[in-house]
Amino acid sequence: MELLKLVALDRDDLEVVSTHLQDATLSVGDVHWRPAEKRLVMSLARFDWAGSLCERAQFQRRRTALRFDRVNSIKCRNVNCKDKRAMFNLLAVEFDESDPPGGVVTLIFSGGAALRLEVECLECELVDLGPVWTETCRPIHTDDVDDVRTA
Repeated sequence: MELLKLVALDRDDLEVVSTHLQDATLSVGDVHWRPAEKRLVMSLARFDWAGSLCERAQFQRRRTALRFDRVNSIKCRNVNCKDKRAMFNLLAVEFDESDPPGGVVTLIFSGGAALRLEVECLECELVDLGPVWTETCRPIHTDDVDDVRTA
């Protein structure tokens, strides 16, 4: 698994970041809002989808940092911010440019949870940290299960 370092400054860039973060896991305690710095930083366990789909499939995760700058406010849905051990599975990261260059970044989690970031403009960075560890299987989605049943 190669170390990733990606910067997102527009919707297309963020789609690449989102793709690499699909099925990353994190806890509420891994999310750090720094309002004085207008920054949101989170630590995730990123799943290596590329490595899981090759001929010699390997299921691995790596600790990854995700940072958003120029964040004016954050709102959350279906998240108990007091439960620092609550775990979430990240499905996608989206950007809606509502007041160019500003807009809304939405982090969508399984189970209906979401974080909504009001941003002056899109400034995001993903950086891999630390060692890789092995998983016993890859994440499975409902669509995957349906595909298996119809095959």
